[in-house]
Amino acid sequence: MIHLVTAENAAAYHELMEQAFRLRHAVFVDELGWHDLKREDGRDVDQFDDGRALHMLYVENGRVLGYQRMLPSLRPHLLSDVLRHLCDGDLPVGPQIWEWTRYCVAPGCRDRGRMLSPVGNMLLSAIVEWGLESGVSEIIIEMNPIWLLRLVQLHFRVTPLGIPQKVGKDDVVAVTAAFDRRTLNRLREMRGDEREVIVSRPISTRRLLA
Repeated sequence: MIHLVTAENAAAYHELMEQAFRLRHAVFVDELGWHDLKREDGRDVDQFDDGRALHMLYVENGRVLGYQRMLPSLRPHLLSDVLRHLCDGDLPVGPQIWEWTRYCVAPGCRDRGRMLSPVGNMLLSAIVEWGLESGVSEIIIEMNPIWLLRLVQLHFRVTPLGIPQKVGKDDVVAVTAAFDRRTLNRLREMRGDEREVIVSRPISTRRLLA
């Protein structure tokens, strides 16, 4: 299930976060060719992995099989500071808008064709569950354009911010994706399970904006 990790509870998740950083490196550096992120220790850690980041970990039998990071748009984030060229106009900013980055799933647990994997479904469900309880209703995403239709089918309302451009080995487009209760219902319908996917969280994530 999904664990939410911030600076508040990070000490209890040291080993799992180390797994997450290595999974990130394996996916984004070794597979996708984002060589600017390459580190000798095999850990993908950047300037945004600070006290303002919200990490979401899918953990099964002590192993991190899926990961994603959320960053508040009111503070520096990937689109504002690294990939600004992907946004043709003004940056989307507001307390209700967070950036979804570093989504990655371990080999063997990934999507098959158009089918969203159980791990992928739970990670997306965690964003919507957390967002609905935290006053967040929109996410910024830098992604392969192939995801556009999939997000619409999952009942996200997607708006491109620019045209696709090459990042590493991939074409990447920046979008905003708004969601609401209907999005969560759709994800649960596809999963065949009405239960919440978040099983552990810090007391509050609102202080990440403080």
